[in-house]
Parts: sequence; C-alpha cells; structure tokens
Amino acid sequence: MRVAAPAFRFRLLVFVLLYLLGFFPPWEWGARNRSNGTLWLASSTLFARSGWISLASATVMVTLAALACLVMGTILRVWGTAYLGHGVMRDTAMQGSRFVAAGPYRYVRNPLYLGAWLLACGASILMPPGGACFFPIAFGLFVLFLISSEERFLSMKLGDAYEQYRRRVPRLLPHVRTVAVTAVARPEWAEAALAETYPIAFTVCFAIFAWRYNARVLIQCLLICYGLSLVVRAFMTRTAN
Repeated sequence: MRVAAPAFRFRLLVFVLLYLLGFFPPWEWGARNRSNGTLWLASSTLFARSGWISLASATVMVTLAALACLVMGTILRVWGTAYLGHGVMRDTAMQGSRFVAAGPYRYVRNPLYLGAWLLACGASILMPPGGACFFPIAFGLFVLFLISSEERFLSMKLGDAYEQYRRRVPRLLPHVRTVAVTAVARPEWAEAALAETYPIAFTVCFAIFAWRYNARVLIQCLLICYGLSLVVRAFMTRTAN
C-alpha cells in the first residue's frame, strides 16, 4: 500500500502525464523521419491498402469506432458517478466504509475505470502513431494497478461482503446478467453530469467536428473541454464546502 496510496492520490496527474506522453512521445523527438500524422490517418490508410475498402470508407470506419469508444466511455462515467457520488469519485484517499452494488456496479465492478480507458482509446486516434501505440497500453496498466490496489483495500475493510460481490460481478468485462443489489443508492444525475463535464463535452464536440477530419480542431476541443471541466470541478468543490 506504500506505492498504492500516493498513486491513487495523484492518479489524475498520472492520467494527464500519460495523455501528454501520448500526444508528445519523447522517443520521437529526435527522429529524423518523424511522422506528423495521427493514428487516425495511419490506421485509415492501412485499412485502405488492404484493398477491401476505399480510404474514405476506412476513415469513416475508424471515426465511428473512436466515437463509439467515446460514447460508451461517457455513459459509463456518468452512470457510475451518479451512483458512486461526486465526492467519493474525486476523493484523494481510498474510501472503505461501504461499496456500491447498484446501477452499473451490478454489471461490472469498475465502470469508472473502464469508462476512462474507453475514452482514452477514443482520444488516441488524435495522437501520432508512436504515442497512440504506447498510450492505451500504459493507461490500461495504470488502471489495472489502481483497481488491484482498491480491491485489496476494500477486501481488508469490508471482508466477506465485498468478497462475495467480487465473485459475482466481473472486474472489467461487463456481465449481461445483473446481480441482486446488496447496497441501495439513489443516483444523482445532475451532479454526475457536472462532474463528468469533460467526457460529455468532448464526446459532443467529436460527434460534431470529427466529420471535418481535422485532428487539430479536435485537439483544441479536447483542451477546451478539459479546461472547462477543471472550472466546473473547482466550482463544485467550493459549493460543497
């Protein structure tokens, strides 16, 4: 837990650092033949070279795949936050007084982390290929580390009740069947929507502007949406206090 506690506390900073490494991979800084393209263009071109589909169709396919990741990630983030609560979700320390088994937590134990990873996969098409190959893997490994640490912590704090929940609900691959709700929780949808300003705003922007096929515009949207989310988060924290 010596490593887990600071990693959990500063997880947001680590996520931001991973995004920066994805967009600006240092291993490409000194490369003479460094590509200025994106995974969006590279993957579309690769599919088109197969001869099965045209470049235009391949680009649409890749765009739709990224949009699907963003939409699913946003749904999981908002749904999970609505049941878990903004305060718990933003806390810098692990909470072990209770666990939630309602809403999305009936299907998957970690909907927030799964949603964050899906959002990362959707955004990765805007990164250079070298960064995009590194980013989802590194992001996923860090998420798995956080999940393992949190689940060990909850097992120590809550004992058999949480162990039974772990056995019945999968960690990251959602189960199509629900389990009996063992903890009652009332969702706070308005608070969740505000808390998840970034994924909502960026997914909407992507759905609107992606069809211009201009990665620079979408990167600007990503930065604006993230900045807006920080303002909203500060406002919510101030209001709560």
